[in-house]
Amino acid sequence: MNEIRMSNNKVITPEGLARLRDQHRAWLRNLDILDRPWLIFGSAPEPTVLEDVLRTCVRIDVNNSGRTAELLGLGPADLTIRKRRKSWVEHPRLHTRALLWFHTAPWIIMRLQLVLKSQVRVGSLQKMTKDERNAIMDQIVGPIPRGVGKSKATNGVAAICYGLWVGAPTIIVAGMSVSKMGHSYNDVGKTRKQIDEDMFALRALSTLPNLFTTERELSERTGLRLMTSSDYFASSPTALPAR
Repeated sequence: MNEIRMSNNKVITPEGLARLRDQHRAWLRNLDILDRPWLIFGSAPEPTVLEDVLRTCVRIDVNNSGRTAELLGLGPADLTIRKRRKSWVEHPRLHTRALLWFHTAPWIIMRLQLVLKSQVRVGSLQKMTKDERNAIMDQIVGPIPRGVGKSKATNGVAAICYGLWVGAPTIIVAGMSVSKMGHSYNDVGKTRKQIDEDMFALRALSTLPNLFTTERELSERTGLRLMTSSDYFASSPTALPAR
């Protein structure tokens, strides 16, 4: 891999990205997250949640999808991946074992911001800059060609790329869509953006043998392999015993 030059002309070298990967793998292994199958849980309406997948996987919530998990009684996430500017009003009671926060402030300031939110409960905290996030996506998917959308793919795709980058053995995607508008935790019906970017990235990743989705619509539109409750254990040899 060559060095990656970001839009602000900052350069991230392969060596720097490799060192960052080692740090994150050590962090995730210490949390007993790295070597288990991952369920990446997004906030698209009407998520398809499979009981046997929930029992076996660690759950990775994206942005405020933990609000939907709360409504469904699923308990705290093992890891939440959150962008800096995501509204806290939508999910003021975030409870998660670990938080990967795309942020630019020093770690101590980030922790103080969390402490000041009286209903938020976060265990281990890890930081990643937007440039590092984008470099990881470029490494896993490749740069999005000019003319495909106007930006990077969404944080849901970034979470998939992060899991692949650190070496999660199996990744199952639920609650992600490239067609449904709005979020699963409210009735606002907010217009979905970055659809073309997500489509490009997910189609590029669809041939990977360890990447699945529980969402039939997402499978049909992107080529991701569909996983159903009945075929989970047969098709996922890396699955570990339920906790």
